Amino acid sequence: MKNVKINNINNDKNDRHPDLSNARNSYLPSHRSIALSEHTGKSEKISSAAWKVVAILSLIATMVTYAETMLIPAIPDLIRDFHVSYNASSWLMTMYLVAGAVMTPIAGKLSDIYGRKKILLMIMVIYTIGVTVAASSSTFYTMLIARSFQGVGMGMFPIAYTMIRSQFPRNKISIGQGIITSMYASGSVIGLVVGGGIIQYYGWHATFISVIPISIFLLIIIWKFVNVKDHRDDCASNNYGDKDSNSGSTNDLTSKNNNKNGSRQRPRQKQIQKYNKDMDDDLDEVKNDNNVGIDPHKIKRQPLDIKGAVTLAVAIVSILLVFTFLQPPGENLTASSSASFVNNRNYSTMITISFSILGTSSFIGFILAERRAQSPLLDLKLMANKVILPGNLVMLVIGMTMFMVMQTIPILARSPNPVGFGDSVIEATKIQIPYSIILLVSGPTSGFIVSKMGSRTPMIAGTIITTIGFFAIYALHSTQLFVSIGLAVVSVGLSFAAVGVMNIIILATPAQSMGISTGMTSLIRIIGSALGPAIAGMLMQSQQQILKMNGSTTAATFPSSEAYNMIFLTAAILSVFSIAFAIMAGKKRDVGKAAPLSIPKERP
Repeated sequence: MKNVKINNINNDKNDRHPDLSNARNSYLPSHRSIALSEHTGKSEKISSAAWKVVAILSLIATMVTYAETMLIPAIPDLIRDFHVSYNASSWLMTMYLVAGAVMTPIAGKLSDIYGRKKILLMIMVIYTIGVTVAASSSTFYTMLIARSFQGVGMGMFPIAYTMIRSQFPRNKISIGQGIITSMYASGSVIGLVVGGGIIQYYGWHATFISVIPISIFLLIIIWKFVNVKDHRDDCASNNYGDKDSNSGSTNDLTSKNNNKNGSRQRPRQKQIQKYNKDMDDDLDEVKNDNNVGIDPHKIKRQPLDIKGAVTLAVAIVSILLVFTFLQPPGENLTASSSASFVNNRNYSTMITISFSILGTSSFIGFILAERRAQSPLLDLKLMANKVILPGNLVMLVIGMTMFMVMQTIPILARSPNPVGFGDSVIEATKIQIPYSIILLVSGPTSGFIVSKMGSRTPMIAGTIITTIGFFAIYALHSTQLFVSIGLAVVSVGLSFAAVGVMNIIILATPAQSMGISTGMTSLIRIIGSALGPAIAGMLMQSQQQILKMNGSTTAATFPSSEAYNMIFLTAAILSVFSIAFAIMAGKKRDVGKAAPLSIPKERP
């Protein structure tokens, strides 16, 4: 809107003073650089300070994904050690994601109010506490508490994206996003390679112990070296600069040029000065529209949306509990009775219905609370944007499908033949390494491609490639090699889709709403990520097969081949919907491209 308004101002002035437009340009050759240089960017080069911030944020992303990826191969061990069912085991990932889903929009809002660095430090402290508790946990419920503390750490990511936006030129934001996305992959590679060995030889507790010194180190690095401009500072120093330096600059330059040219300019001098004054008044109007010149310490801080946070948390947890207690027909209750939360089907049905009602009513209450909230977690008007809404739905599907598959692959790999591959922990991690390596390479590559081509084509192509990959996994998952190839294809698609969608959403969001917008996007992706493991756990629990262990008379239950088929087919079908959402988000041909500032052309 700011670009459009400035353009309209100039066009309006040129219409009113057509004979002065050229005169103004001849007298004021440097007017653009003075009045608009801050808006267009002093330089298209990425500053060294921006690269420093990206490097630190990338280390954070690497650490978090390192910790989470190490836990994935250990899921079968955690099921065994805690004596829980497959659908209950999904809460090891789901609890982490639920806490992240609730905290992500809150973190975005808090960063807008109190400053990005301060909130980032607080979240890092909570995350470190969660890792420490997880390293010493001995019961399933203690582990869930620790995982919820770690989930709070997911609030770091929307803050990271807003930091990138404040540091990078508008048309190069996608480069920073691509680098951070690739660091997720680097953390996955390290987590799989290092974590597999740690679990194999030292146990899963050691994986969390290895993260503690890293998180403390990064906490110190953020405190000492991260210095970013907050949105609160933008209110005091806007894109047009200080009023004193800019508002009078046009007339000052006019006077200088008139003095040089002497009396021959006097007949038109008053007209030109009036034109300049009108321009400066309109620039002041734009400043006022954007809260320019307001003392950031006098800005009234909006209250947190506590009602929205509570109702959202209840809604998400209730919906996930529906999947946990749901026992579809075909579940072998006898085989799974030792590990299920509820063994009586009638009682399970009653609990499922109760949580369904609670989840639905809580979600309705959340929507009503957001409509009335003075400072909502989710801006419903922003969400109604024709670009932001379908873009967020793409992110929902991406999170759901990927975590659905990631929950399943380790169990498939470590389950014995004929229902699995019978791999060790280290062998199971090798299946996912190609996925992480390709994501590491394609992440920054996709960022550069998006910065050159715009977001529409890479985003749609990414969703198509991802869908092809999931169908490949569904059709061919009989060997480790086929699964690895399918995951590699998915990895390429995810890189382009995620960076393209995030770039579209950021560019479609007003600067003053950037924190809440990125928080909403991360929230929706996390909700999808939380639903994915719950659905996978439900399907694995509902379709089981009893096998006798080698050299033992005892029998154990494992997910059957039908369970894996259903999970991979569900992921593929959901990915088809992401293609439609991506097309909707990219209807405009130039969507996602950096919009240059409209400057009136000089008249001949």
